[in-house]
Amino acid sequence: MAGHAIDPTVLREYDIRGIVDKTLSTTDAYAIGRAFATRIAGVPGSRVCVGRDGRLSSPAFEAALVEGLMAGGLEVMRIGLGPTPMLYYSVHKLAADGGVMVTGSHNPPDQNGFKFMLGRGPFYGDDIAELGRVAASGDYAAGQGGAEDRPMLDDYVSRVAGDYKAGRALTVAWDAGNGAAGEAMAKIT
Repeated sequence: MAGHAIDPTVLREYDIRGIVDKTLSTTDAYAIGRAFATRIAGVPGSRVCVGRDGRLSSPAFEAALVEGLMAGGLEVMRIGLGPTPMLYYSVHKLAADGGVMVTGSHNPPDQNGFKFMLGRGPFYGDDIAELGRVAASGDYAAGQGGAEDRPMLDDYVSRVAGDYKAGRALTVAWDAGNGAAGEAMAKIT
């Protein structure tokens, strides 16, 4: 299979981040999905959670990523729109083999990217560099995966709210800064 060169400037120490349609595209997202699936796909039926933030480019990036993950034989649980900690929670709660969050984090709106988990642990440094090498080689795992919607926002909010045990009402002011945590904050109040 033909390889795909990912711009090396987007392969960072702790995530993948780039400028939408300049240094990072949906074609890259598909290749990243294939490369990450190759890393995980040792066990038939391996499952990953995929979430996304509220950027305008995130739905298209998420769709391309999921296609790549499925082409690598993974079962994908689409957890929906939410903050990155919701992905971490979902991977643990759903006993997934990994997770990917489509997010540009705190970067400007013309940027987007991906954060990863392998099993229930981190995925960074050489792991991310390896995704670039696998994509460039085109030596991908192949399989017939699938996807299902597993919205986790309500479950995540219940878990977070349930952690408050002080027994007194709080007055809290939050500024979600146009982030994906805004809906979670609104549900807590």
